[in-house]
Amino acid sequence: MNEVGQAFIAQSRSHFGDYLAKIERCLTLLSDEQIWWRANPESNSIGNLLLHLSGNMRQWIVVGLSGVADTRDRDSEVAQHDIVPSPELLNRLKQTVGEANATLAGFDSDNLAQTFLIQGLEVSALEAIYHVVEHFSMHTGQIILLTKLLTATDLHFYDFEENRPSHRWRSNSSGPVTND
Repeated sequence: MNEVGQAFIAQSRSHFGDYLAKIERCLTLLSDEQIWWRANPESNSIGNLLLHLSGNMRQWIVVGLSGVADTRDRDSEVAQHDIVPSPELLNRLKQTVGEANATLAGFDSDNLAQTFLIQGLEVSALEAIYHVVEHFSMHTGQIILLTKLLTATDLHFYDFEENRPSHRWRSNSSGPVTND
């Protein structure tokens, strides 16, 4: 396997972990009612965004790159109005990230230029992975913004010493951990 391809896959997987940790931090500060709040009928709730992230990641990486059956119902992700409890949403997203990580861990980086049919589009594996990293990042930012609007609080993702991050929030931790 080529070194650059391996680095790309490893960095993509690292981003998924970072985004998941930020989402998990947001969910610790929100009630289920806040998670399902919509600014207006055309907007998605955080809950909808979490369902959508799970569906997108599964379709583009787990299904798209490994060929398992595609059972995604994209429309239902944004149409959901009934409250799904926060722990269930988070577990679903963690499971999907885990499946995507397993898919990428087993993916031969020499095949990043290979094309796959995903959502009716012919895309390379590199493009599929890059799409999911960008998509996950964009919706994580929306979740962060909505959390800040709903809680009026600093989310404390990073602690700084001498203008350098010294700690950052990580998933499944009781708080910040040292970056060392």
